[in-house]
Amino acid sequence: MQISIDRYSRLAIVLHWTIAALILGNLYLGLSYANAHGLAKFNLLQLHKSIGFTVLGLSLLRLATRLLRRPPPYPDSMKPWEKLAASAVHWGFYVIMIGLPLTGWVIVSASPTNIPTLLFKTVPVPHLEFVHALPMVMRRALETQVSLVHDVLAWGTMALLVLHVGAAMKHQFWNKDGVLYRMAPFQRAGT
Repeated sequence: MQISIDRYSRLAIVLHWTIAALILGNLYLGLSYANAHGLAKFNLLQLHKSIGFTVLGLSLLRLATRLLRRPPPYPDSMKPWEKLAASAVHWGFYVIMIGLPLTGWVIVSASPTNIPTLLFKTVPVPHLEFVHALPMVMRRALETQVSLVHDVLAWGTMALLVLHVGAAMKHQFWNKDGVLYRMAPFQRAGT
């Protein structure tokens, strides 16, 4: 059986897989951070921040491409609730891809340790001045609160990843409707 497949643009596909790899790597780094000490912990945090800022930039580009070019339609075989769930998960990922780096930036800017951020040990990223200029008591309280939000978003990322990958596998192996090929790398448009 041949299924006609509308695909995402090449740029959307490259951004999708690049951002996915960076997020998976950053989740690993974030979970590893608690076990690191000294210079290793500092380097791990700098890499985590660098990847986070990279994800933020790429995610804003991905969002712009999504708003400028509509994604391919879902197959007619998908039920309305499946289409709604798929859309909710996709928009949830945008909230996370943009929200996690922004909350991380607020945490770093509010931190009393005042550690500078150097993207990949090269490009300095300033603290958010409106956060960094707050009185220390407010900065500490903000750091604690936003750290909780950051953690919830990280765990939410893992939950959305399970849903997203599970749904892709369902469509690939159960429904066999070609949904996975809309975003699969190294595929040609068509059937």
